[in-house]
Amino acid sequence: MKPLRVAIIGAGMGGIAAAVKLRRLAGVEFVIFEQSAGVGGTWFDNRYPGCEVDVHSHAYSFSFLKYDWKRTHATQPELLAYAEHVVDHFGLRPHLRLDTRVTDLVWEESTSTYTLSTSDGESAEFDVVVSALGLLSVPRYPEWPGLETFAGPCFHTSRWEEHDLAGKNVAVVGTGSTAVQIVPAIAPIAAKVHVFQREPGWIEPKNEREYSPRERAFFRTVPLAQRLNRAWIFHKGNRRFKGYDVGSRRQGRMRALCEGFIAGSITDPATRAAVTPGYPWGCKRPVLSSTFYPALNRDNVELVPHAVTTVSPYGVVDATGKARDIDVLILSTGFQPTKFLASLDVKGRDGRSIHDVWRERASAFLGITVPGFPNFFMLYGPNTNGGVSVIAQLERQAEVMVRAVRRMRRDRRAVDTSPDAARRFVAWVDKRLATSASAMNSGCHNYYHDPSGHNVTQWPAGHLAYAVATRVIDRLGLRAR
Repeated sequence: MKPLRVAIIGAGMGGIAAAVKLRRLAGVEFVIFEQSAGVGGTWFDNRYPGCEVDVHSHAYSFSFLKYDWKRTHATQPELLAYAEHVVDHFGLRPHLRLDTRVTDLVWEESTSTYTLSTSDGESAEFDVVVSALGLLSVPRYPEWPGLETFAGPCFHTSRWEEHDLAGKNVAVVGTGSTAVQIVPAIAPIAAKVHVFQREPGWIEPKNEREYSPRERAFFRTVPLAQRLNRAWIFHKGNRRFKGYDVGSRRQGRMRALCEGFIAGSITDPATRAAVTPGYPWGCKRPVLSSTFYPALNRDNVELVPHAVTTVSPYGVVDATGKARDIDVLILSTGFQPTKFLASLDVKGRDGRSIHDVWRERASAFLGITVPGFPNFFMLYGPNTNGGVSVIAQLERQAEVMVRAVRRMRRDRRAVDTSPDAARRFVAWVDKRLATSASAMNSGCHNYYHDPSGHNVTQWPAGHLAYAVATRVIDRLGLRAR
């Protein structure tokens, strides 16, 4: 019997998860396409100073492989090494096509296959396609007047450029999860660091540290140690999730934790006031950092609690009209997470483009499949961000895909999604998110909502709920058609 051919687009954590789980299936061949020169996804692309993960290492890792982590929260080099290790451990390198960007997918009804095209002009047919492009991969560049005239180094954090910052006046624009890692890392080097904050965010102490040799030996040698620690992290994460309900006691506890952290970390009263949000905890992504607030106490670090409005060849101007001379401009201005599959054009049944289907709103059944696009699966699709650890979410999504591929291999029929099931899923998600702190009327700017106001990124519950949903209701929506 002819084997099923599967294309995986992306060799980040999602693509690796899909490949590991597919390799256990007999009668399946797969190829992993990756536009970068190496595996790791975001951990290959992001190499800025201080780059590390926000989630405990034992949770931000695959459940199917124990690993000797050095820190409670892994740094970018360790995470990149981990991705390489998983690829080598499971023998995935022969399946990799690096430096190859997939541009188009076209469904062929007569053969029940996709024609996949790449940027170098090649094309091939696949029975199944898995998109693992990630959520935070397309940088958001500001449209400030004069930005193109800036004479010094200017770059987005996800496209980090190495420059000697010693003795330089540096502007870091943004105070999200990336900026709070960069500022403490470069402050001891630069002459002056200006931190531009459009809007404050709730920041929690991260409490990251190196594992002691004794702890590492314990996790290596005691069979259940990592699994039990992982379970405990997920249990705490599920409890913490209750804080997203603005009327809950947990919401009050999270705010009190963050306010106490501000009071105990920042010496200047004006700075303390400037970094304290006026909206509920969880309205925008909570940030974890133990070092950002102390960095604001340094004499060479200035918090500017205003947005940048214009740029000149040698400086920037904030919303109050004040100009500051700078040598280096670092854009920590986020990504475009609501533009799913931005680099990929997918055409399904009747030649419809997925971007036309998503013209009003990006949505998918379980965040994985879209009606009218048979045998096409997304990892980290609409409304799947959250749930303690994205790695765990990716594993559940990969398992849905594998179960569908197993049915295809057995029945030799394409699998499509029920439109009714997809609509019911989206309606349930919207209902749950309507009472969340991240709702549009909560008083903050976040990356969760599309231009029409739909929250298209967030999963409205903990990981346990997603695990149950992907295990129980996937058959209600995915059927042979």
